[in-house]
Amino acid sequence: QVQLVDSGGGLVQAGGSLRLSCAASGHTFSNYAMGWFRQAPGKEREFVAAISWTGGRTYYGDSVKGRFTVSRDNAKKTVYLQMNSLKFEDTAVYYCAAKVAVNSYNVYYTEGEYHYWGQGTQVTVSS
Repeated sequence: QVQLVDSGGGLVQAGGSLRLSCAASGHTFSNYAMGWFRQAPGKEREFVAAISWTGGRTYYGDSVKGRFTVSRDNAKKTVYLQMNSLKFEDTAVYYCAAKVAVNSYNVYYTEGEYHYWGQGTQVTVSS
């Protein structure tokens, strides 16, 4: 089992940047593929980014491609989401998620595939 704690959210102007962190504790972190999702008020949870067990493969939602970068440091048991060129429509609660990986290269983009979730961190982008 793994516990996840999201942090790094805040208020930022459009065009600005934020870096979210997701710190894991518990079992061997490197066995988990990781993902980021977000949920805006009145909307369904949306896939943002995913990263494989080794960090060698990443995948992004269309709305963030080219602006967001997901990375991980297995020694620190932490996943990051670097968000650049933020837009008003990026405003949401952001959640990290973990899934026991079946191999070192798979990434996962549907929330039902993930086993563990962080508590979420609010990102607000002012226009």
